[in-house]
Amino acid sequence: MASFSQLLPTLFLLSLASLFSPSQPAALCTPQRFSGDKVYTFCNDLPALNAYIQWAYDEARSELSVAFTAPPAQPDGWISWAINPTGSGMKGSQALIAFRDAKGEMTVKTYNVSSYDALAAESEVVWYEVKESAAEFSGGVMRLFATLVLPVKGVTVVNHVWQVGSSVTLGAPEEHGFDPDNLSSKGSLDLLSGSGAVEGGGDSRTKKKYIHGILNVISWGMMFPAGVITARYLRVFPSAGPAWFYLHVSCQVTAYTVGVAGWGTGLKLGGESKGITYSSHRNIGIALFVLATIQIFALVFRPQKDDKQRLYWNIYHHVIGYSIIVLGIINVFKGLGILGHQRNWRTAYVFVIAALGGVAAFLEAITWFIVLRRKKKSSDSTS
Repeated sequence: MASFSQLLPTLFLLSLASLFSPSQPAALCTPQRFSGDKVYTFCNDLPALNAYIQWAYDEARSELSVAFTAPPAQPDGWISWAINPTGSGMKGSQALIAFRDAKGEMTVKTYNVSSYDALAAESEVVWYEVKESAAEFSGGVMRLFATLVLPVKGVTVVNHVWQVGSSVTLGAPEEHGFDPDNLSSKGSLDLLSGSGAVEGGGDSRTKKKYIHGILNVISWGMMFPAGVITARYLRVFPSAGPAWFYLHVSCQVTAYTVGVAGWGTGLKLGGESKGITYSSHRNIGIALFVLATIQIFALVFRPQKDDKQRLYWNIYHHVIGYSIIVLGIINVFKGLGILGHQRNWRTAYVFVIAALGGVAAFLEAITWFIVLRRKKKSSDSTS
């Protein structure tokens, strides 16, 4: 059993290494459905201002179709997405800005942000041609749609800037805020591969996603299965005495504590991601929290071994325990899918599960060998 206890830290370190591997591309969001059945090739979960962008690019025609989604700073505010052909910040960017006009209807205007002066009420000529544009506002989220023709052939990577503001005065967007998210909302997009890069190495929301993922991989994806393995196989060895029980309880209580922390970060991320819902991942997460909470109460209501109710308690304890393991592993894979197409992440977790499964299979064989040998000795002694 010492080899198993030494294996867990190794698996943990391998999973962390895979999560933070610098060779991995930026996280991608799950494509969203829009009115009019608009379809886009790529979807990128932008790391600031709760924003998302989807796009499709026809390189031969230099035609870029985009759908930018973000909640405005205030209901009467605005959202903006821009390409900067000369730099990486706001100055020099060629912006599309969506907001509600004086009639309360959504409109899209273009601006050449050549300075930090206030914007005008009228649209300006920009670097690219705007073939069509539209916007909508629902559920506290604005969506900006546009089809652009880039003036330079062969462009495959663009610097982009996105922003949100709180007010519009006489048809002109007012100045945006200067919080960290407002200042870090810039990066680059590879129009052909679908990958994106962020200046400054990421932001708080991206870090929250990683924290959420790591906590849940450790809890539901590793510690709960390890706790079950400990209970099932250590108890066979007489030398383990009551130690197996305390190890099992410690492992599961720790897993529950870490899992609740991961569940809490998931709730916070969900609350911050207006207009974006991962229903199955969320629902399984809620089910896991409920089942794990019920399972913790098994400690309180555990009957004595000679109690007639012990059989029913065993059934309840085992059914819920194995349900948590199955749902936990499923939800870890769903979470990795939401984070994007990083195959290394899934491969690393498959390795972790395979290693745990291999350990369980090996110990299962040893357990049956010990049990059958004991039965044989008992039979020989009575004959």
